[in-house]
Amino acid sequence: MTEEQHSSYHPTLPPTTEEDRFSWLRLLRSRKVGPATFRRLLREHGSAQNALAALPEMARAAEIDGYEVCPPGVIEAELKAAKAANAHLLCLGSADYPDALNDLSDAPPMLWAIGDSSLLQRRSIALVGARNCSSLGARMARGLATDLGKQGYVVVSGLARGIDTAAHMAAFETGTVAVMAGGVDVVYPTENTVLAEKIGQTGLRVSEQPMGVTPQARHFPRRNRIISGLAQAVVVVEAAAKSGSLITARDALDQGREVLAVPGHPFDARAAGCNMLIRDGAILVRAAEDVIEALPKRAPTSQVEGPAMPDVIAKPVIAGAALHREILSRLGPSPIAEDQLIRDIAATAGEIGPALIDLELEGQIQRQPGGLLSLSA
Repeated sequence: MTEEQHSSYHPTLPPTTEEDRFSWLRLLRSRKVGPATFRRLLREHGSAQNALAALPEMARAAEIDGYEVCPPGVIEAELKAAKAANAHLLCLGSADYPDALNDLSDAPPMLWAIGDSSLLQRRSIALVGARNCSSLGARMARGLATDLGKQGYVVVSGLARGIDTAAHMAAFETGTVAVMAGGVDVVYPTENTVLAEKIGQTGLRVSEQPMGVTPQARHFPRRNRIISGLAQAVVVVEAAAKSGSLITARDALDQGREVLAVPGHPFDARAAGCNMLIRDGAILVRAAEDVIEALPKRAPTSQVEGPAMPDVIAKPVIAGAALHREILSRLGPSPIAEDQLIRDIAATAGEIGPALIDLELEGQIQRQPGGLLSLSA
């Protein structure tokens, strides 16, 4: 990114009043508004209230029939549920929002949290792996979590069966964060209800989903990019050749995090994904010392260079139908980076941004983890 591009970016300012937080939630819960679109709308319209007022007209211009923003009653119910669950909001740009997520182009604008949110400001390592893990895999996860905790690291995982459960349980005393695929008040799997309650008391549970949402298959890949984003490194303890843990590893690579893996026997399908990662360049892990040695010498900060800076030109130029057609002609089913699209079209981010919002609202394009774009399936 050039110096000129840097100067056209500015950080998201957090909501400062209850009314602002209410409007942020309404905007984020409105149809076809994801994290990246939320940021763009906020930049273009100056506030969530203004963006909410503009959304219906934008939908009409995109020929979307019957578009309505999220009703206030939905947000009132969510806030009531949050109060009952003792959950609190972490808003992008606020002091209690995790620094580690600030450099992600698709960082969640708001997170619901139950527990000690100060854990999000400490150094973290993600431990992930198979749900149907072996006894050796669970033992390895417990050992890594215990030793990393003793070295001052918070253990991040996804509260799933198997490796996640073993990692969380071993890190109770030193600090653990569970990133949940559904609402922060909805425990999945239900067998981990007691575990989740303990984490809420001594650690932290977080989720970007609305309160009360039961996790669906599509939620887990989105959850994974938060797991990797919170951590300095992702350690895969056991994983099949096609598994959610490998999605987390890919997210980590896209986010500039270290990826490490515990090797396994070639005949064990539960180790196939880890062995593939090592073959492709992931660092081999035998003990916690291998993880610590692989970490950057300084902790990551929000002062990063490149396309991961908080997005969107402050004063975008309104794009026309010709630009829409040009964007669609450049995209396909395989996702590409937004910066690459801007370079290919030889336009500015300020011209591209509004056009992408229009096309996303129309359902013609979709955003993928890591700031990637593709045509809608």
